[in-house]
Parts: sequence; structure tokens; C-alpha cells
Amino acid sequence: MKRSELREHIFKLLFMSGFNTKQEMPAQVGLYLEGLADPEPKDLAYIEDKFYRIREKFRDIDRILNDTSKGWKTTRMNKVDLAVLRLAAYEILYDEDIPTSVAINEAVELSKRFGGEDSGSFTNGILGRIAASAAEAQKGPADVIKETAEAKEETGNAEEGLS
Repeated sequence: MKRSELREHIFKLLFMSGFNTKQEMPAQVGLYLEGLADPEPKDLAYIEDKFYRIREKFRDIDRILNDTSKGWKTTRMNKVDLAVLRLAAYEILYDEDIPTSVAINEAVELSKRFGGEDSGSFTNGILGRIAASAAEAQKGPADVIKETAEAKEETGNAEEGLS
């Protein structure tokens, strides 16, 4: 399977977890995986493993989502958006094999496909803030100072062009 297909299956399991207890999910995961048409064993293992790794981080991911989404707590989000955001946030923050831009793009596509009319932009906005915070956390103070000076210089040059 392609990575986007694997991601969609993981998303669907995350969505299901919103309607099942933690104790029910192992049976639900098994039933879901059994229903897939001719999957490769490595794909099944990838889907199941990543689903459970994301589940282990729900508390941390939800805290980050709550801190990042202005006026929207995870308890108020629709289940599709929440499942997509959890998957992408995990990929941005914990999965070094997935580039941030790919995680965001794939999440927006899932949101557009399965979510509501505004789900794509909602997802993009929240994940953009998470990605910026994650990138900022990996930079040292010297990098931040340099970027601030460059941004100030660009703003000054732009203002000179307006005079």
C-alpha cells in the first residue's frame, strides 16, 4: 500500500476509537484489519503499530491541540477533525520519517475528503501553528534572534518601498 492509503486506514481506526472504549479497541482493530482486501503483512503491522503508538500519546497530543486551537477544545471538535489532527500532530511531533509538510498536506486532504466544509482550513491552521511551535522548539536562541532581525530588516525595506 502507498503511505497515503496506510495513513487513511490509521485515520479510520483513530476515528473509530472515538466511539469505542480503550478495552474494545483491540477487537475493533482486529475486525477492521481482517476486512481489508489482500493486505501485505507488513502493511497490517504498520497500521496497527502506528495506531497504538498514536493512542499512547493521546493525552500529550490532546493537550497540544487544546493549547493550539483557539476557542476549540478537543471535546468540542467533531470526530473526523479530531482523528485527523491527532494523526498529523503525532507525525509532526514524534515521527521523524514523515516530513512536516507531508503530514500537513495529507491531513488537509483527509479533512477535505471526510470532514465538513471548513475542515481543511481548520486542520491546516491548527497544524501550521503546531509545526511552527515544533520548529521553534528545535532552534536555538541565536537562530531566533537572527530570524527576528531578518524579519525586521525585510519589514523596513518594504516600508521604504511604500514611501
